Amino acid sequence: MRNQPHAEPAAETGAGRAPAPPLEDGRKLARSRWLKKLYSQRHLQIMALLGVIWMIIFNYIPMYGVIIAFKEFNIIKSIGEAPWVGLDHFREFFSNDDFKTVMRNTLGISLLKLCIGFPLPIIFALFLNEIRSFRYKRTIQTISYLPHFISWVILGGILMTWLADTGVINKILLALNMIDQPITFLAEPKYFWGIVITSDIWKELGWSAIIYLAAIASISPEMYEASTIDGAGRFQKMWYITLPSIKATISILLILAVSGVLSSNFDQILVLRNPLNESASNVIDIFVYHTGLQNGRYSYAQAVALFKSVIAIILLLIANRVTKKLNDTSLF
Repeated sequence: MRNQPHAEPAAETGAGRAPAPPLEDGRKLARSRWLKKLYSQRHLQIMALLGVIWMIIFNYIPMYGVIIAFKEFNIIKSIGEAPWVGLDHFREFFSNDDFKTVMRNTLGISLLKLCIGFPLPIIFALFLNEIRSFRYKRTIQTISYLPHFISWVILGGILMTWLADTGVINKILLALNMIDQPITFLAEPKYFWGIVITSDIWKELGWSAIIYLAAIASISPEMYEASTIDGAGRFQKMWYITLPSIKATISILLILAVSGVLSSNFDQILVLRNPLNESASNVIDIFVYHTGLQNGRYSYAQAVALFKSVIAIILLLIANRVTKKLNDTSLF
C-alpha cells in the first residue's frame, strides 16, 4: 500500500476525463462551423450583400457632396475646385426673411401631423382588432390602406377636383346650408394646413395601422382569456393588455416620427401648393427645391438640407433617450 502513493491527487486532477482541446483547435472548430453556416445561407447572404452594396453606393458615397454646403459650388467646376466659404450659407439662411415663415410652416404642419396623425393609427388598430367578423374586418382593412398605393400626383389631382369651386366638397356644404357661397380651399392659406393633415391621415391611416395589428397579433390569447374570467370588458382589455403589450412598437415608431419632424412630405405639398397659398405651404423641403434646382444655388440649398439633417439627428437622440428613460425601450 505504501508503494502506491499519489493515487488520490491523480483523481483530483481529472484523471479519466478527455483532455481539453487546445485553444487554437477550438478557434479552428468555431471558424469551420461559421463557414459551414455561412455556406448553407449563401443565397440569403448574397441578397443581403447586394442591399449593403446598394446602400454604400447610393447613401454613403454621395455623403462626400455634403461639403458643398461649406463651398461656393458651380456645376461647371468640380467639388474640389469650388472655393471654401465656411458658414456663410448658414448665416444667410438664418438671416433670410423667409426663415421664420419656412420654420413656422414646417414645424406647424409636422407637429400637427405628429399629434393627430400618430395616435390615430393606434386607435384604429385597437378598434379594428375588436371586430369579430373576419370578412368584415378584412374588408375595412383593405379599404383603409388602399389609398396608400395611390401616388400623391394622382391623389393631389383628385383633391384639387374635390376642393374646387364646383367640386363635391362645396356641393355638399352648400346642400347642407353650411356655407352661402363656394370656397376656393386651395387658394386660401388658412385652409392649407388642415387640407394637408387631413389628406395625409386619409392616405396613410390604414397602412400605418398594419404594424400595430401585427404587434397585437403576437399577444398571447391566454391573457385575454384570463382577463375575461376576471370580468374585464373590451375597453379594459385594450387599456390593460393590448396597449402595454405593444408599448415597445409604439415607442420605436414614435422615435422615428419625432426625428422626421422637419420633413413635411415633399410630394404632397409640392402637388397641393400654389402661389396663392405660398405663405402656408413654403416648408424647408420646398425651399430647398426652389433654391437648389430652380435657382441653381446648390451650395445654399445643401446648407439648408444639412441644417435639417443635423436637427433630425438631435431630435432622434433626444427622443431615444427619453423613451429609454420612461419605458426602457430605445433604438440603441
